[in-house]
Amino acid sequence: MLPVNSELESDLNMKKVSAVICAYNEEKTVKDVILSVSESLLVSEIIVVNDGSSDNTKKIIEELQKEIEITTIHLAENKGKGYAMAIGTENSTGEIIVFIDADLSNLKEEHFEQLTTPVFSKEADMVLGLATETLINYKINPFKSFTGERALLKKDILPILGEMRTSKFGVETLINIHYQALEKRVKYVMLDGLKHPTKFDKTSTKSRAIKEFVLEGHQIALALFNNFNSLTKIVSNQINNFSSNKK
Repeated sequence: MLPVNSELESDLNMKKVSAVICAYNEEKTVKDVILSVSESLLVSEIIVVNDGSSDNTKKIIEELQKEIEITTIHLAENKGKGYAMAIGTENSTGEIIVFIDADLSNLKEEHFEQLTTPVFSKEADMVLGLATETLINYKINPFKSFTGERALLKKDILPILGEMRTSKFGVETLINIHYQALEKRVKYVMLDGLKHPTKFDKTSTKSRAIKEFVLEGHQIALALFNNFNSLTKIVSNQINNFSSNKK
C-alpha cells in the first residue's frame, strides 16, 4: 500500500469515495470487477449501472447484491456510457467519484490508492488511470485520455451531467474538455498489472470490432463539435499561458 501521511489520513476520513461501475453485456468480467471494488478499503459506496444488458449481466449483479452492499440501477434499454455514468453519479453520495469499467481484469487495492490519493492530497483535480496490460502502450498512446478509469471530485462534473447523458462514448472527451477549459489539474497514473481488453478481444469478428470503433469515433467527434466554445477557450488559455511564460 502507498504511504499515507497524517494530513492525508485525516482527509481520507472526511471524504467519502463512491465507485461507479457501468456495465453493458459484461457477463464475463463484471462479477470479478464488483468483488474487487468491494474489497477496497478506500471505497465507501458502490453504484452499479446495468446499461440495458441483454446477456447475464443483470442476473450476476442481482446475485452479488445478496452478498455485498451495492446500489444497483438497471436501465430497461441501452442508453450509452455517458448516460450510465451520469445516472451513477446522480445516485452517488460520495464527494469523490471513481469510475471503473466493468470489463477489467486484475483490479487491485493499490490501483484505487493510485487513483484517489492525488485527489485526496489536492495534487490533482482528476486522475486518469492507464492499464499496463493492453495491446497499446499507453505511455505513447495519443488516445490515453479516453481511459475509463478516473477519479475526480463529484462537484466538478455536476455542471455537465446533462451533457454527459447524451454523450455516449464521447463522455470521456466531454469530461476532458470540461477540465481543460477550466484549467484544472489532470494527472496520469500507470496501473501496473491491470488488464483492459480491446474491441478485438471482446467481439467475435474483426468487422464488428471495426464497426464499433467507427461508431465510438463518431460519438467522440460529436462531443468535440458540441463543445467548440470550450475548445476555443482551451486554445486561448494555452496562448495566454505561453505568452506569460515568455515574458
